[in-house]
Amino acid sequence: MPADRTAWRRYARPGLLVVVTGVSLYMLLPSLVAVFGSWRSLSRLAWYWAALALVSEAASYACLWELNRIALREKSWFTVASAQLSGNTVGRIVPGGGATATAFTVGMLRRAGVDAGRAAAALAASSSLQIGTTLALPLLALPAIVAGAPVDRSLVTSAYLGAAVLVLLVGAGVLAFAFDRPLELVGQGLQWVLNATIRRRRKITDLPRKLLAERDFVRATIDRRWRAAVLAAAGNTAFDYVALLCSLRAVGAEPRPSLVVLAYTGAELLALIPLTPGGLGFVEAGLVGTLTLAGVAPQDAVLATLTYRLVSYWLPIPAGGVAYAAFRRRYG
Repeated sequence: MPADRTAWRRYARPGLLVVVTGVSLYMLLPSLVAVFGSWRSLSRLAWYWAALALVSEAASYACLWELNRIALREKSWFTVASAQLSGNTVGRIVPGGGATATAFTVGMLRRAGVDAGRAAAALAASSSLQIGTTLALPLLALPAIVAGAPVDRSLVTSAYLGAAVLVLLVGAGVLAFAFDRPLELVGQGLQWVLNATIRRRRKITDLPRKLLAERDFVRATIDRRWRAAVLAAAGNTAFDYVALLCSLRAVGAEPRPSLVVLAYTGAELLALIPLTPGGLGFVEAGLVGTLTLAGVAPQDAVLATLTYRLVSYWLPIPAGGVAYAAFRRRYG
């Protein structure tokens, strides 16, 4: 039996994962073809908005590196950034998604002298903060969605919007870390929604406790610099969201930003699906659909999705290859 289990882990499980990935990509092929088939339309992008989307995404990555530096208690920007970019590239090429990327990143950090156990715990805490800020975004935008906030199309207003998103995310993060009650209320609300909308044999009863336990794990891992970590996590989400807004403006689409929040959150959650690397296919299909529901013309939704995925998904892949080569040059 032990030999059989070893053979299963070594051959059957990876093979099954490859098969599942292939089937998923085949089923999502029409969406991928529609998105990537619009590459000829990239010439009609407003270049300044596209450039701003790229700058926003670069700022999002910089915030992520700062978050990882805080969680790892590592001073070197080079070590943290190159490990994250390299792991990110592997996770978007090899089936397994985030788990594969994390394992590869931990291996690189260990080679750089970081304890493997501490690296794994730090990256887990960092991921929890990222997911938490992403899920907080639609909750913070809910008043604007309900009120039907109007759209102002100026660049200055978009900049103010990004700043407002950042401030709200930081405020929500500080409240969640400093007090138990806000997190308990969020957990109770989510628990009620899940129990009321999804049929299940057993009702969810302990979601608030689980959220508090996860918060305590993150706070214990990050220790005293949790405020800086919250700011970095909020910046990572806010700048990534602004990159999507800029991608929409680059194609001339003018939806209500409050509704784009829902499209963005849905895309981020779809990216966590481990059936394809980085949620490839799932994100494209989901983002095009939700942007269309938000009032974007179908052809504009397809082109905006392509633009956003280029700056957030595809361009970091070759950057990860360069980062890995530089890392190997330094650490052997």
